[in-house]
Amino acid sequence: MKKGKLLLALVIVLTFLGGIYTGIQFSSNEPQKKTMKTGKVPQSVINPQTKELPLVEKVHSKVVIGYIQDYRDPNQVDYSQLTHVIFSFAHPTKDGGILLNGNSALKNLRTTVAKAKKSHTKVILAVGGWFHINGGESYPYFKAAISNPVSRSKLVNELTSLADRENLNGIDIDFEHPHSKEDAVNLAAFVKQLSVQLHSKKKELSVAVNAKINAATLTESGYVQYEPSMFNDVDHVNIMAYDGQWDDGYNAANLSPYPFTEKIVNYWSQLFEGQNISKEKLVLGVPFYAQPKDPKIKQVSYGAIINQNPANANRDTVNMNGTTYYYNGAATMKKKTRLALDHGFGGMMIWELGLDAKGPDSLTSSISDTIDKSANSPVKYYTVVKAQ
Repeated sequence: MKKGKLLLALVIVLTFLGGIYTGIQFSSNEPQKKTMKTGKVPQSVINPQTKELPLVEKVHSKVVIGYIQDYRDPNQVDYSQLTHVIFSFAHPTKDGGILLNGNSALKNLRTTVAKAKKSHTKVILAVGGWFHINGGESYPYFKAAISNPVSRSKLVNELTSLADRENLNGIDIDFEHPHSKEDAVNLAAFVKQLSVQLHSKKKELSVAVNAKINAATLTESGYVQYEPSMFNDVDHVNIMAYDGQWDDGYNAANLSPYPFTEKIVNYWSQLFEGQNISKEKLVLGVPFYAQPKDPKIKQVSYGAIINQNPANANRDTVNMNGTTYYYNGAATMKKKTRLALDHGFGGMMIWELGLDAKGPDSLTSSISDTIDKSANSPVKYYTVVKAQ
């Protein structure tokens, strides 16, 4: 028994001594690390170049399109909350030419493009509008321009050339309004021709349309006519769901109440479903101004209403200037945005950005935040479209 224990002890000691010897041998065979000398680090013969960040396209789940008038200061717009800004207006001439409101409008357009680009927001130029630069309504000028194939082609080429020259992302057509079957056919022909040119250059085409619902009766209006096939050729259909105060006698309360908007959304939803056109093209327009009960008093901006009292943000009426004003406050804007999203619309349109309030009571923020938080709307993301 004692002899066995001695042998075990001897084995342990030999194993221990063997380990020490192996360690010493390993250390002696390991190459010695050189001590780094201090001094000037040699410079690379290759000079690194600073590369531009890739160009990215903002991809929102839904569009937020804001019109801005040509006399507004483009530096005051928060482009980060918009997918598109529509600069308004270029004016058609009867022979198919286009006019801008002088050098100031062109300067503002160029500033808008430069500012929007920093936020990856698209800039579109609107042609038409209600009033013409040469006086009176725009309708007779636009009607003449698109009724003749020669002037129609000229207008298409002029707009395409301007979009190229000023680095625009597209054109918006605001023909107010086609009153006959002939108008509707000519407008559709103009849209198709312009669509071919713009889309070949990867630019967008939108069209502003009348709400088609009478605000007083909440029934379809025949005052304006469209060729439904026309909507296949555009990217966005901006529904002007406001100015109902003029329907069947003046009533300021009919500017753009929620029941009126519900009827509009249902009408356009059914039209597009019946024509098998994607409802993603539909964009619900909302007003950023207030209509006075007394028609002799001018409209006021939502911003002016908030400047008087921030508590007005969640109201739809206010007493100012000796009259009652009707408008859409933040709560109504959020409700309308959810209505559009629930019906599969592509987003929201604003008339007009210069009328908004600044800061936390901004209606643009109310719309944008509602879209972002909607359960039916995926999170925004960005995609690289061109590596530098």
